[in-house]
Amino acid sequence: MKTTGGIFRLKQHGTTVKKEVTAGAIGYFTIVYIIAINAMILSEAGMPFEGAVMATILASFFGCLVMAFWANAPILLVPGMGINAMFTFTLVESMGLTWQEALAAVFVSGLLFMIVAFTKLSGILSRAIPKALKEAITVGLGLFLMLIGLEKGGIVEKGTSALISLGDISDIGVIATILTFLVTIFLFIRNVKGGFLWSIVFGTLLGFLFGIEPEAGQSGFGLEEYGAVFAELSFSRLIELPFLIAAFSITMVLVFENIGLVNGHVDMAGTPEKYPKAFQANAFSAATCGVFGTSPTVSTVESAAAIAAGGRTGLTSLTTGVLFLASTLFIPYLKWIPDHAIAPILIIIGGLMIQNIRHMDLRDLTEAFPAIFIIAMIPFTSSIADGIAIGFILYPILKVANGKAKDVSLPLYIIAGLFLMNFFVHSVH
Repeated sequence: MKTTGGIFRLKQHGTTVKKEVTAGAIGYFTIVYIIAINAMILSEAGMPFEGAVMATILASFFGCLVMAFWANAPILLVPGMGINAMFTFTLVESMGLTWQEALAAVFVSGLLFMIVAFTKLSGILSRAIPKALKEAITVGLGLFLMLIGLEKGGIVEKGTSALISLGDISDIGVIATILTFLVTIFLFIRNVKGGFLWSIVFGTLLGFLFGIEPEAGQSGFGLEEYGAVFAELSFSRLIELPFLIAAFSITMVLVFENIGLVNGHVDMAGTPEKYPKAFQANAFSAATCGVFGTSPTVSTVESAAAIAAGGRTGLTSLTTGVLFLASTLFIPYLKWIPDHAIAPILIIIGGLMIQNIRHMDLRDLTEAFPAIFIIAMIPFTSSIADGIAIGFILYPILKVANGKAKDVSLPLYIIAGLFLMNFFVHSVH
C-alpha cells in the first residue's frame, strides 16, 4: 500500500487505505442503482438495454479512474440523472435525432465542455457566478437528494390532492425504511466508522427478515451485447440545426450543473484547491461517453455519501470504479439490496448539503430570490438544469430592476441570455 499512499498522498490528507476503500464502497452502493435506471431510460430512446447496461458500467468505471488519477478527488463520475432523460425525451423523442446521432451530440458537447474546463473560461465562468447562486445549487441538490431518498423509501409519494403526500406508514416497506433510517442516523451521529455500510447491511438483512427483499435475477450481461452500442456515433446531421441545438443544450447543462456539483464536493471534502483538475476530469470523462454509448457522466450528487464516510482522495473514486467494473459479474445480485437500505443514506446526505444555506446572505432580495428559486425549482422540476437556469435568468433581471446592473458581470449576462434562448428554442421546436 506504500505505492497507493504515494500516488494518492493519504497521509497528507489525514486518511487511510481502509477509510478510503470503505468510503468508495459506500459511494458505490449509494449510486449503483444508476446501472439499471440509466439503461432503462436509454433503452426508451431505442438503444439495446443490455448494451446500455454495459455502457453505463464502463463509462462509470472509466470516469472514476480519470477522477482518481488526474484530480485525486473522492468524486464519483457516473451517467447523470436528468441529463439521461434529456438524451432520450428531448434529443431523440422531441428533436427527432436517432440515438446514434444523440451519442454524436454527446461527444461534441463533451469536446466543448473540455474547451471550457482546460482554458481560462472555467475560471471566468466560476468567478462570474455569485456565491449565493453557487451555494443555492448545493442546497437545491441536497433538497432534491432528500426527496429522492424519501420517495425511494416510500415515506412520501405522489399525492391526490397535493403534489406530494405522506406515504402509507403502516406499509412494511415504509416501516423498514424508518427503522433503517433510525439506525443510520444513530451510527452517523455517533461517527461510527463505516456507519453507512453497516446501515446498508442492516437494511438488507431487515428486508430478508420482513420478507420484502428483491429477487435476484438469473443471469448477467456479457460484452457481446455491448458491441451494439459501442462507438455507434452518427455525425450524418452534424451541420443541421437540431443537432447543433442538441449539442449546445447538453453543453450548457454539463458546464453549469458540474460547476455547482464539483464546487460543492471539493468544499465538502475540505480541498477546494482540487476544483480545476476535478472539473477537467469531469469534462474528459463526459467527452468519452458518446463513444462508450451512454449519456454524459457528471459529478454525481451521491459523491457526498463517499465524502461523508471519510473519502478524501482519488482512492475513494478508484474503489468505486473498480466495483462498477466488478458489477459485470454480479449485476443480478445487486437487486438483493432493497430501496429501504439506500433511502436513509440519501436523506441524510441531502440534509448535510442543505446545511450550506447557512453560508448564504439572504438580506439582499436581488440575491435571495434567484437563490431561493434555484433551491425550490431543482426538486420541484426534478431537473437540476432547469432549476439552475431559472435562477441564473432571474438574477440579472432583478439586479437591473433594482438599479444594480453593474453588480452583474458580463459573462453572467451572456449565460442568462443563453439559458433564456435555450428555453425559447425548446418551446418553439
